[in-house]
Amino acid sequence: MTLIEIINLHKTYGKITALKGISLTVPAGEIFGLLGPNGAGKTTLIRCLCTLTRPDTGDIFVAGISVLEQPRRVRQKLGYVAQELALDKVLTGRELLQLHADIYHLPRDFAQQRIAEMVSLLNLEDWVDRRTGGYSGGMKKRLDLAMGLLHQPQVLVLDEPTVGLDIESRTVVWEFLRRIRAQGTTVFLTSHYLEEIDALADQVAILDQGKLIASDTPGALKAALGGERVTLKVREFTPRDEAERVQKVLQELHFVQNVIINTTQGNSLNLVIAPTPNSLAMIQEKVTSLNLPVFSVMQSQPSLDDVYLAATGRTLQDADLAARGG
Repeated sequence: MTLIEIINLHKTYGKITALKGISLTVPAGEIFGLLGPNGAGKTTLIRCLCTLTRPDTGDIFVAGISVLEQPRRVRQKLGYVAQELALDKVLTGRELLQLHADIYHLPRDFAQQRIAEMVSLLNLEDWVDRRTGGYSGGMKKRLDLAMGLLHQPQVLVLDEPTVGLDIESRTVVWEFLRRIRAQGTTVFLTSHYLEEIDALADQVAILDQGKLIASDTPGALKAALGGERVTLKVREFTPRDEAERVQKVLQELHFVQNVIINTTQGNSLNLVIAPTPNSLAMIQEKVTSLNLPVFSVMQSQPSLDDVYLAATGRTLQDADLAARGG
């Protein structure tokens, strides 16, 4: 069953086009991941979905209800957790949860029941009656999730839910999202963390510069690429001219389908190769024929970064670096 349908969405800000004809469907009861570098259009899409930004053209339907025509009805079905935390440092966690319950006009008895459930579900018992100004980043994110789910929405929408969190806090959030998915809540999240989308998402869509470049299950997207991946480092930090010389000679090998220089990994070389006996040995021979060393070489199966690489000619890390002006 399709719960969210996004149809030919366009959005511009002055001369900047943030979304270029995005169409997606999100099944009910799944975790749907929106992957892409900073500036890809993820937050704009999220804001359109949550009725915070109006698209120039196109429409979004949530449970058959148009976001543009009936935004108030759609909001009843959505819980939204933004990337930036907005907690009043003076209030306790419980006071903030009660405030949100009042904003949602939840009946008092039901609100108290939901607050107790959220506190238990997110292990907030030791912190809920303390002022949030003393919370850690991970604890603030848990409280933010609790507020987003307080009114029992059909869809929980998360914009970069674990950005800035340590590994332990990130793991807690991941397990929580899996748990509410198992209970029937649909989760729509954005991320530029490859491992996060790979670990959580039942379906994934990849955005680049406002365009949809791929959409399917993570497994299907990786399987469609075929071949294997090789990461080669000539030196720990290879000069660009050396990387370009190696790139040129490796493209002469009959089993090498593509070679990309990864600037964010010290100008390492990312190769797509057809399965071939002794391929690593032949790659190393090509490098040493240039009187250059081989610092490391590693073979692996395709990843979501390879999906992005095949579609755009650059890695997600490179795209993030470019978006940040690096």
